[in-house]
Order: sequence, then C-alpha cells, then structure tokens
Amino acid sequence: MMRLLILLAVMLIAVPSAQSAPMARMLDIQGAIGPAVAEDVERAIADAQGASLFILRVDTPGGLDLSMRRIIQAILASPVPVVCYVAPQGARAASAGTYILYASHIAAMAPATNLGAATPVQIGGMPKPAMPESGTSNPGASNPGISNPKPPASPNAAKKAPPPQAATNPMQHKMINDASAYIRSLAQLRGRNVDWAELAVRNAASLSAEQALKQGVIDLIADDIPQLLHKLDGRTVVTATGKITLHTQGTTVEHIERSWRSRLLGVISDPNVAYILMLLGVYGLFFELANPGFVLPGVIGGISLLLALFAFQVLPINVAGLGLIGLGIAFMIAEAFVPSFGALGLGGVIAFIAGSVMLMDTGVPGYGVSMALIGAVSLSSALFFILITGMAIKARTRPIVSGAEELLHETGTALESFEHQGHVQVHGEVWQAISDTALQQGDAIRVTGRSGMILNITIQNENTEVQS
Repeated sequence: MMRLLILLAVMLIAVPSAQSAPMARMLDIQGAIGPAVAEDVERAIADAQGASLFILRVDTPGGLDLSMRRIIQAILASPVPVVCYVAPQGARAASAGTYILYASHIAAMAPATNLGAATPVQIGGMPKPAMPESGTSNPGASNPGISNPKPPASPNAAKKAPPPQAATNPMQHKMINDASAYIRSLAQLRGRNVDWAELAVRNAASLSAEQALKQGVIDLIADDIPQLLHKLDGRTVVTATGKITLHTQGTTVEHIERSWRSRLLGVISDPNVAYILMLLGVYGLFFELANPGFVLPGVIGGISLLLALFAFQVLPINVAGLGLIGLGIAFMIAEAFVPSFGALGLGGVIAFIAGSVMLMDTGVPGYGVSMALIGAVSLSSALFFILITGMAIKARTRPIVSGAEELLHETGTALESFEHQGHVQVHGEVWQAISDTALQQGDAIRVTGRSGMILNITIQNENTEVQS
C-alpha cells in the first residue's frame, strides 16, 4: 500500500512538470519570398496554436509584395508570439524581410547580419530614391547613426534641385508612399524606430545588427537559438489575444519541415523553371502536331504547359512579354516555310528575347528569368526552328528513293516486242508492263504509274520529243 501511494505521488508531480514544459516551433525562410513560402508560414502559424512561441528564422533578399503581405497578416493575427530571427551569421532580411521583421512581436538578429533596402521595385530594377516632399523633415536628421545619410544641402540647392519624383514617375511615387505608410504603421504597432523604417523605404537604407539594436529597430541580438530563448525569457508581448509574458527557460524547439505540396509549388513557381516548362509545353505540342502519332511529345508538352500555367497563376507575369514570346516562336516557324531571306527569323529571335526579358513583371531579386538562360534558349530555339525545321521541310520535297513511289518516272528497257502488254526491265528487275503504243525489244521506256504488280509505261524517246 505504501509503495502504491509513493507511485501515485511521483506521477502527480511528474505529470504537471511535463505538461508545463514550454514548446516552440521554428520555420526557416531561405531565399526569395514567394507563394510557396507564404503558404508554409500561414500553415505553420495555424498549426502552432498549442506552442508557446513561434520562431521564424529568416535569410532572404526579398520577394513578392503579395506573398509578403500574406505572411504579415498571418503574424498580426497570430495568438502565439512570433519571433523573427535573422540568422545564421551572414544572413540578411532585405526588402520584404524588413517588413516581416518589423511586423513580428519580437525582432532579433544574429551578429554579422543586416536588414533594410526596403524600397519597392518595378520591372527594370531598383528605382531611384524618392525626393522628400516639401515641408517634411529629413528622417535621418535626428538620428546621426542612420546609414546612408543625406549630404548637407548647398545654399543654391533649391535652384538646382531636380523636380520631385511624383512629377516624373507618379506610379513609382505612389508605390513608395504606400510602402512607406505600411512600414510606418508596423513600426508604430510594435514601438520600433519609425523614422528609420521610412528611410529604409525611401532611401533603401540598410543597417547591421549592432546598429539596428542601438537605433531601436530590433529588440535583441542572439548568437544562436539557445541564447535567443534565454534572452526572451520574461519579456512581455502583445498578441491578437492580449498581453503574454514569455517563459522560455527549458523550452524545446520543434523544427517544422516544409510539405511536399509547398516544395513542389516552390520549384514550379521558380521563374526559370516556369519559363522552361512553358517552352517544353510549346515545343512538345508543336512536335505532336507536326508528327501525329508520336504521343510522347504531346504528353510531355501538355503536362509541362499545364504546370507552367499553374506557376504563371501565382507569379507576376507580364502579358505583353508572354505575347512577344508566342509571336517570336510563330515568326521563327514561319521562316522555315516562307522565303523571307531571314527577316522573319531575325524578327522572331528579337521578339522572343524581348518577351523573355519582360516576362516577369518584377525587379525583385530571385524573381526574374536568368539572362544566361534566355540567351541559351533563344539561340537554340532559333537554330531549331530556322535550320532543323527548314531541313525537315526540304527533305519532304526531295524525290522518293524507296518504296512503291520510287518507281515513278524511272527508266528501263523493253525485254520483248509487244503492242499492249509485255515485260520490261527496271532497276534490274523484270516487271509486267502495259503500254498504249507498240514497243520493240530494246526500246527505252519510262514508268508513268503502277497498278499492283503491273507498271504503266511509255516510250522514253517519244516522251523526250514531246517535252522538247
């Protein structure tokens, strides 16, 4: 009886201690932020309801605006505290990563990391920094430690200053203003440096981890996950459900693996992969239509084209670029059929290259088609459609050299004299032949047709005279 009581006491002590052990979940964001990454983060935050902490370890050059906003919305609605941790050493949270860092409940960085350069970009690359509006102060004036400070204005600067960017590029000005207001609202929500946040958008400013900590952009610096958990212990954050005090001593960290669906979406939505899938689809269907019955090119082409269309659905595709690619392929095909002395082929190559460059309607790092890939594909496509297709068409127009049709217009010799039906020799073979004119043995004949095993012939000399 005593042993039973002792066992029950041990169980009562052990169960609460096991239940009170905190658990944190961690997801890695590596590379450009796109639809697959956004789906991973949304799913991971939704599944982390039983955890005491959610860690988002980030190393990204930026990404798509829509995917970034999906991640931020999931963070803002999360009842579980979200820690954005820029790690390992040498990592960065540039562009979209800076917005996510500002939106998180806790912003942390490892040593030798950086953040910033949050200016929105369009096709064609990074826009120039916007000019400050009249009447507004320089965000960096009160923060001398901010990187990329503006040089002091000369007395004649007002006369020589270029016009505001709103007058030269209204769309770009709207994008920068929208991004600036967005990151300012996130900074105000989390109580972080608002002025530097705006400077990161308007001037593409960047900070190291140490500078970010000094200027109130992040909350702490940690070498690794254990040190991060140690420094988080006792901090209070405000989530969607209210204030939460973190107790991270003894916390176990569970690493979340990406699902196969998101991995597949991540591979397909890579602009280079989507570009190759599109071309495989077009070429496969072209092969199948040109040579019905091969089946395999049509199957591969159909699957590749559907996968490419699925990827284009989640990527910022420029319709004009897609149209130029199609027009270029059509011109290169036409060059093989129409004698244009290279005009259609050259125009097709130019349209194909221009469309490939314009295909991805974004200047975000990691979301553009490689120029080396465009050059290689353009060259191979031009060679294929102009040379190989042309050679195939010329081969079809050559005289037939085998089979039953090969006997047409061939010459031979009459083996006997006959008026209507007799025997002739063609290609060293003896054939039964029918002629409308009388033939003498040894006359030269020409084959005009064939009915089964009987040849229709005429006198070669007579045909020559008629042609002359």
